[in-house]
Amino acid sequence: MTATSIEKVNGHAPGFDPVALAQAEAIRTRAAAEAEALRKEAEGKAEAEKIKAAEEAEKLRLENERKRLRLEKDQVDHQAYVAKKEAEAAKARAEQEKTEQAAADEEAAEAQRAAEQERSERWWKWGARGIYAVGLIIAAPVQFMHFWDPKRPFLIAAPALLEGLALVLAFGAAWAVAHRRDVAPYRVGIMLGAVIAAGINLYGGLYDERIGFNAGLIGAIASLGGPIVLMAYEHGIAQKADGIPSFRERRAAERARREEETAKRKAREERKAAEEKAAREKAAAQKGAEEEQRRRDEDRKASHRDVWDVADAMRAARGSQYVTEQIWAEAWYRVTGCKTVGITPEIEAKSRAAQARMRTVTDMPIEGPLSLVDSHRPARQKKDSEAPDGRRNNGGTPPRRRPGDSPSPHPLARTQARLERTVEKDPS
Repeated sequence: MTATSIEKVNGHAPGFDPVALAQAEAIRTRAAAEAEALRKEAEGKAEAEKIKAAEEAEKLRLENERKRLRLEKDQVDHQAYVAKKEAEAAKARAEQEKTEQAAADEEAAEAQRAAEQERSERWWKWGARGIYAVGLIIAAPVQFMHFWDPKRPFLIAAPALLEGLALVLAFGAAWAVAHRRDVAPYRVGIMLGAVIAAGINLYGGLYDERIGFNAGLIGAIASLGGPIVLMAYEHGIAQKADGIPSFRERRAAERARREEETAKRKAREERKAAEEKAAREKAAAQKGAEEEQRRRDEDRKASHRDVWDVADAMRAARGSQYVTEQIWAEAWYRVTGCKTVGITPEIEAKSRAAQARMRTVTDMPIEGPLSLVDSHRPARQKKDSEAPDGRRNNGGTPPRRRPGDSPSPHPLARTQARLERTVEKDPS
């Protein structure tokens, strides 16, 4: 084979500049690295924008979800509020209807009671007047027969006088009731007139054969019965007009009064029993407190006489009945210098010494068979004295190097080495 070589280029012998080649290679490598860095940066930015967009979308989705949930919650709350208001309105309407129904029932019952009272009063009124009229019909003929005298015909008006007297006085009693006047004089007059008429009828029946005993007796009864019935009617009307309670109302009021007095008496007895119990408990507690105070004073006086003398002096100076806990604490501080009751300087010194010993024992390391420092490591086995030293740092002798111990050279260094070998082989 014949190798073709170029001896001159542009009048100069061709040659190789290793430094220029290395610089060019370095520039190309740097440009490639920069391009790769820019590409990775662009990819990173794109990925970051993608992640940011995903995060924004997720944030927007979560915000929309929160708004939706908030809207649903508001809707549910509004529905619950509307349902509550409707329930309250329905309850109010039901209560109002119930109240109105109760009022209507009460009005109907009151109207029924008023109608019944009016009906009974009407029957009672006309019944009383009817009885009076019947009595007048029966008693007047008897008196006419008794007073008839052809020689003295004017006596025929006597029955009208006697029976009319009771009737007119009955009208006067009705007037007195209507005008809230005293009815007693009219009632006395009615009864006097009725008794006189009844006596005349009975006398005529006993001594006048024309009349007879039966007619005289029934005439006397009629003369008394009619005015009595009419007077009873007027008495009831007068009590109603004056607001006087009836016997039934008085009995109910008396029963209510007795029940109220019984309840008040029972309440007074219960209150008195509770007060006595509280007084006994207070006395027992006071006695227990006094005994406890006495025991406490005796113990303090026997165990801490010096502190007790100061506390008793402070008690007397302050006018206190007992050595209170505050006085005892102040006296203890004045005598011992310690604010904690029960602690003396000796006890404090011993306590601090014990604490120091405990701290020393706690912080010092544990050696010997009880040490736990290397308890997680296996026990070391002693080697034979004739065994070779297996450590790498064996007395200054470097270890044997093997392939792969050192890192590979840089690509630029490999290129430079290749160029240098080429120049050494062919210097021209």
